[in-house]
Amino acid sequence: MKIRVLLVDDEKELTDVLAERLESRDFEVTKTYSGDEALKVLAERSVDVVVLDVLMPGKDGIATLQEIKQSSPIVEVIMLTGHGTVETAVEGMRLGAFDFLMKPAEARDLVEKLVRAYKRKCEQEERIRSAEIQRIMTTRGWG
Repeated sequence: MKIRVLLVDDEKELTDVLAERLESRDFEVTKTYSGDEALKVLAERSVDVVVLDVLMPGKDGIATLQEIKQSSPIVEVIMLTGHGTVETAVEGMRLGAFDFLMKPAEARDLVEKLVRAYKRKCEQEERIRSAEIQRIMTTRGWG
């Protein structure tokens, strides 16, 4: 199964290049160029990891992160940041982002973080499934 990645960055060329590099490494990639567009995609389809630019016109990365975590708390988010916004990326981690990467991101580093974020998402899903099974068994007097 391919890891489903949503790239969110208003820099279209950068987003297109990152998408090509990830697709060549067998990721399933969806591209969006704004926070609002990303939230619409998340409402319509399953995504494992979001790569989210911190600075975008309109809804910035932090506001988008907060909405992602409200609507899809298990989806992992990697913040993409330039030099002047490292503090903002760290703030994003406090708000639930998995990690951050400096622009321009090396494909190798991004792939490594995507795989780690995906593993964490899978572990969270497994804990939820186990808790649900335990709840059902207890409710029915089997546990």
